[in-house]
Amino acid sequence: MPRWETIKARLDLYEKLMRLDKPIGILLLLWPTLWAVWIAAEGQPHWMIVWVFVLGTVLMRSAGCVINDYADREFDPHVERTKTRPLAAGAVSTREAFALFGVLVLCAFLLILPFLTPLVFGLCAAALFLAASYPFTKRFFALPQAYLGVAFGFGIPLAFAVIQGEVPAIAGGLMAANVFWALAYDTEYALVDIEDDKKIGIRTSALTFGRYVIHAIVLCYFAALGLLAFVGGRLGFGWPFVAGLLAALAIAFYHITLIRYREREKCFRAFLHNNWFGAAIFAGVVLEYALKQ
Repeated sequence: MPRWETIKARLDLYEKLMRLDKPIGILLLLWPTLWAVWIAAEGQPHWMIVWVFVLGTVLMRSAGCVINDYADREFDPHVERTKTRPLAAGAVSTREAFALFGVLVLCAFLLILPFLTPLVFGLCAAALFLAASYPFTKRFFALPQAYLGVAFGFGIPLAFAVIQGEVPAIAGGLMAANVFWALAYDTEYALVDIEDDKKIGIRTSALTFGRYVIHAIVLCYFAALGLLAFVGGRLGFGWPFVAGLLAALAIAFYHITLIRYREREKCFRAFLHNNWFGAAIFAGVVLEYALKQ
């Protein structure tokens, strides 16, 4: 094979390892980060900060996928949906995976370097630890999806630290809302692999909730929306934000209709559709500030 084609083949494998061909994870990580960026900047974020957080989200999600596949490399070959992933299939070595993870983390750190303070550095270190350790929680933690919610929400305090120089209490409300939202959508995702996870011994919220899994997902959606409503109330938000919450509520109800019979294809569709839940909240935040200016 010509050298260029060899290089292209390796890059294609790295792209799959980073899941750049499946951007839903980037979007689910990006929306709560953008909620925080807009709120911290009171609706007027500098374009450079927006791009730093967008690119940082892409890099850290990609790094998270690489370390996740490394952690699951012994399990993925036994799961129908994941057996063709580059590490599981042996197409990429663990050494390559570690090198790629290091490059992605370094690039993300260089992005945030112009805004670096002791607080920002501490939050970045915590975010890296959460991203790297999440995959291993599936061995022992009954609700690894909650841990994922914290990891996926760490762009929230980071946005406030970069823009305001501090992390106010309101960031905690947004973080808590994101944890419940992540519990909802990643439990829908876990329903897709529930039979395989039973066989290989992986811990997931879908298995932990058992026969009450649909009820648990409903409660998580309501908790997320309730916390977001509380945050909006503390910020003095009006009807534009409420409209965003109502749109998100309607989307959540649609997801429940999809997953009620626990069919794999429909559960996966519900998971993917959560992009619109996050987008509805963001639209409400943007409209709220736009009409105030």
